[in-house]
Amino acid sequence: MKPIVSFFSCFILVCIACNNNPYKETNKSYKAQAKKYTSIINKKPETPIISDSLKPSPFWVGTTNFGIRKPSYVIIHHTAQGSTQETLKTFTLPRTAVSAHYVIGKDGVVYQMLNDYFRGQHAGVSRWGNQLDMNSASIGIELDNNGYQYFDSLQINSLLVVLSKLKKDYNIPTANFIGHGDIAPTRKNDPNWRFPWKLLAEKGFGLWYDEIRDTVPTSFNYIVGLRIVGYDIKDTSAAIVAFKRHFLQDTTRGMTNYSKELLYNLQKKYY
Repeated sequence: MKPIVSFFSCFILVCIACNNNPYKETNKSYKAQAKKYTSIINKKPETPIISDSLKPSPFWVGTTNFGIRKPSYVIIHHTAQGSTQETLKTFTLPRTAVSAHYVIGKDGVVYQMLNDYFRGQHAGVSRWGNQLDMNSASIGIELDNNGYQYFDSLQINSLLVVLSKLKKDYNIPTANFIGHGDIAPTRKNDPNWRFPWKLLAEKGFGLWYDEIRDTVPTSFNYIVGLRIVGYDIKDTSAAIVAFKRHFLQDTTRGMTNYSKELLYNLQKKYY
């Protein structure tokens, strides 16, 4: 009888946990929206485009060669809020119109709020290289941090586990692990300058410069270098700050000889 008792004990615990979930109602909304999008995807494109200027096709032909679109970037944020619970609430209020795929607390607890294949609303108006709609191409990860704190080791350890899975599952290039401040330099500064980008790069998530570097040639154009790396250079001052925040943990303005040296090394090393 012990296995039966154990089974029912576990079942009761699961039921209690579900009933105590404060997000039961918003979870229903998630399921409804997911069902709606699934039905759109499942719909066969049998109805031809209706137009007087188009000759209709005589029948529908479905290709045998296709797959599902996959994320190709990971964007890391800090929440700029007071707690994980505050962020979870923010992302479940329709009026905020913001979301992320993952939220990671200071204690290392990971909340996956959105299927990786769905489009989150975390990047806003942003750009990296020639990619303009970052929301459609990326996964957003929010770290519980008010923007003025260092990042807890438990939180970073959990982040590394999540990043490892995402990189493996979607074959995301090493260069495509970046921050919100990188893709929206005029609006955002997250994750803040305390974020350990070097550690992430050592683990295979993001780029980093060499300790031994060549002399920067006098012909080197650092604005072009920023663009080549990926930064939007419409506001060069903002792009410089974003670059220095990421690679030097420095938030001052202006491109120094040292920062030019690092940029030149990155451009030469990866591009």
